[in-house]
Amino acid sequence: MIRKCRVVPGFSVVLQSILITILAGVATVYAQDAASQDSSQQPQAQQPANQQSGSQEVPPEEIPVRPPKPKGYTNWTFNAGGGASLTGGTTQKYVRGGGAIAAAGVARNANKYLGLRLDFQFDNLPLRTTALQLAQAPSGNAHMYSLTLGPVINIPVTKDWGGYIIGGALFLHRSGKLESSTAIPGYACNGFFLWWGHCFNGSLPVSGNFLHSSVNEFGEDFGAGITRRLTPKIELYGEFRYFHGTYNNNSTDIHPITVGIRWGR
Repeated sequence: MIRKCRVVPGFSVVLQSILITILAGVATVYAQDAASQDSSQQPQAQQPANQQSGSQEVPPEEIPVRPPKPKGYTNWTFNAGGGASLTGGTTQKYVRGGGAIAAAGVARNANKYLGLRLDFQFDNLPLRTTALQLAQAPSGNAHMYSLTLGPVINIPVTKDWGGYIIGGALFLHRSGKLESSTAIPGYACNGFFLWWGHCFNGSLPVSGNFLHSSVNEFGEDFGAGITRRLTPKIELYGEFRYFHGTYNNNSTDIHPITVGIRWGR
């Protein structure tokens, strides 16, 4: 005999609530599982190696920067000095040694050993008494302007001492003036007037224009010097050079001795 169960009032409502709660929980769990699967499929962000290993970040080692090594020379070297000159060759017959000189120059250096130097120089050429007698003049004067251009080879010896060798092409302009002369125009020239530069076809110009002299000559020069460093960029130098210029079988031979200052920049 089948007995009918009596349904407790409100039981169906409770049962519906429980079913709804269970279904909601299942849906939530399903959604969480789907989200976790998606996140596991995405690549993880790459972390720094030091963070993954758990070590602290170490700053990169600083590499010491060495100061640039000084090149040991300056691009430009200037010189200025003075002194006196000796004479040689034909010039020695008519010019006394010891004439004052003044010199200035500039060199462009390729390195500490080699440069190209340009010099300007003034030489006083005091005429000998025998030369004035040949000119039949009571007094007179002569001087020379010169330009030289050529290589200079520097030779470092110690930190403070050095030397150099110089040479190259020479251009000189020699001029002079006699106060007066009793020489007769048209007469044959002696050795002095040949050197003086106003002798044409072996005789003095008929115009009498031989009191003034002006001669341009080309030639060569060479010499050497020593240096003593005073400061990092200033040196004291002493120099001996040989100038030889020729024109129309005439020559001018001067041996200047110069003492001065060299400085670089």
